[in-house]
Amino acid sequence: MSIILDKNSRILIQGITGRDGSFHAKKINDYCGVVVGGVTPKKNGFTNKGFPLFDAVEKALLETDANSSIIFVPARFAPNAINEAIDAGIKTIIVVTEGIPVHEMIKIYKKASLKDVRIVGPNTPGMLIPGVILAGIIPPHITMCGDVGLVSRSGTLTYQILSDMKEDGFGVSTAIGVGGDQIVGTRLSEVVQMFGDDPETKTIVMIGEIGGNEEQKVAKLVRDGKIKKPIVAYIAGRNAPPEKKMGHAGAIIAGKGMSASEKIKELEDSGIKVARLPWQIPELLKEI
Repeated sequence: MSIILDKNSRILIQGITGRDGSFHAKKINDYCGVVVGGVTPKKNGFTNKGFPLFDAVEKALLETDANSSIIFVPARFAPNAINEAIDAGIKTIIVVTEGIPVHEMIKIYKKASLKDVRIVGPNTPGMLIPGVILAGIIPPHITMCGDVGLVSRSGTLTYQILSDMKEDGFGVSTAIGVGGDQIVGTRLSEVVQMFGDDPETKTIVMIGEIGGNEEQKVAKLVRDGKIKKPIVAYIAGRNAPPEKKMGHAGAIIAGKGMSASEKIKELEDSGIKVARLPWQIPELLKEI
């Protein structure tokens, strides 16, 4: 069993002729060979690094067996790209783009929910199932196969912690970044529940941060007995002042329960081990 994507996923790259889209399309395909084409306006019939190009997602689906898409489109055009993928019938959309306006993402989230479309992101590094599939920008060499499911609100911390875990002999079943923007399509608590139901995942690592209440939702899932697997967590932003956005659009202490210290207390009260520094996560995993 895999989380969200698997070896049968077939990916379109929207924005494939841009610098980032072109670079990562090749990296993804070199790793797992799942990219079936790209979408860029006015490029129908052309190729880019060997990938067939289409000027619309609907045309791409007529000629490929794509079922997923990765968005590398600039923020001002990204809502149109996401909506186009949803309307064409794509069922899993990973949005690497950051800074999409909140009001646009609210509308997209509602539309995707009605059409049973899974959106990961925006502002996500995507996901990696080692040895199976790369769908995003996580460097595969920093991790290895294992039975730890890792979910994160931070891209950079994802990379650091994956590398630290590998150095101590811990690999992952799936690593996924849910994204750092205020509105994201797949929430932290949803992915933790997926890992809780995944037979290939024995332990869960959760990387949270200030802002929102997703970490508290995870604590409640544990208290209610809905997650029975051990969880190791890290919460970024212990020194962040109230009302100041720190790095991510969603990382702002705007109300009670949103600070790192409040989240840490609730997690620990629920029996979740919480590292005070990122590189302590492997140490806590050894104690499980």
